[in-house]
Amino acid sequence: MKIKILLGLAGISAAFLMSGCGEPRAYGKVDNTPYPTQECRQQLSRGTEIDHSQKIDKIVVYKKKRKLYAYRNGKKIYEFRISLGKNGDKGNKIQAGDYRTPEGSYCIVRKKCDPRLYRSLMISYPNAADKARAKAKGVKTGGYITIHGQPKWNADGHADRYTLAHDWTEGCMAVSNKAMTALWRAVQNGVKIDIHA
Repeated sequence: MKIKILLGLAGISAAFLMSGCGEPRAYGKVDNTPYPTQECRQQLSRGTEIDHSQKIDKIVVYKKKRKLYAYRNGKKIYEFRISLGKNGDKGNKIQAGDYRTPEGSYCIVRKKCDPRLYRSLMISYPNAADKARAKAKGVKTGGYITIHGQPKWNADGHADRYTLAHDWTEGCMAVSNKAMTALWRAVQNGVKIDIHA
């Protein structure tokens, strides 16, 4: 019985670590209640989450500035503050578990109704260059890098000032839930994203 429990806990821990992003643990009481996702999933299945009048065609991230910009036909539509991986200042992502945010050219490949971190946009990391770099070093690239919103304990944005002033993810780019809602309505799969140092 103890072995089954330990294996179950190990599996949960592994799934959490493989997810690509964690939660900030240095502020207030953590609410482990998940976000409801049924309505979100229904919108995705019908394609009704997109506001076609607000669609964007490119995202550009500058890690050093902690900024994400969204464009339509070359015109900046949105500018959002972001948090990065815990080692966001230590260069490009090299391998799984290094807590760095990747740099390079990618695209949005999936929208996810995330029960832990208010909605997420998965990027196409690792690309060919990332895979080649990791192979040369004999390491695994990792994956599941996203742009996502806040953990449930900050669903109302009361701690945005804190969470957006610190790097706390496992490599993802975190925005406020308000920003995530805007991106969610504006982004379709295939939108290009360039991430710069």
